[in-house]
Amino acid sequence: MARVFLDTNTFIDAVYRRPDVNRQFLNHRVCSSPLSAHILFYALKLKVPNRILTLVLNQFEAIDLTALLLANALTGPTADLEDNIQLHSAAEGECDYFLTSDKKLLSMKFFGKTKIVNTLKTSG
Repeated sequence: MARVFLDTNTFIDAVYRRPDVNRQFLNHRVCSSPLSAHILFYALKLKVPNRILTLVLNQFEAIDLTALLLANALTGPTADLEDNIQLHSAAEGECDYFLTSDKKLLSMKFFGKTKIVNTLKTSG
């Protein structure tokens, strides 16, 4: 069972736009940043409480956004703070895979021990 971290757009697809993408996560532990939930609610102007989204969000393991994680994100590796928070969250969560459609992040291939991929293809 792999630990899989979802970048914000992949997270929003899984939670809201395209829940069919969740099939690829069967038998894996799926992680995300609380920042992704904030972006989802803000971008779509969703209101709380939202029982359905709360149930869906509870299926993901949230990696705490701490002051130390933020401090690390402020150092890089990219010029985009949100991307850095996501990458450092995946590393903090000791995730095996970081799922994203961001071409700049995909070109990195790895962040620490976390493999950056567009589609989850594991042997487990």
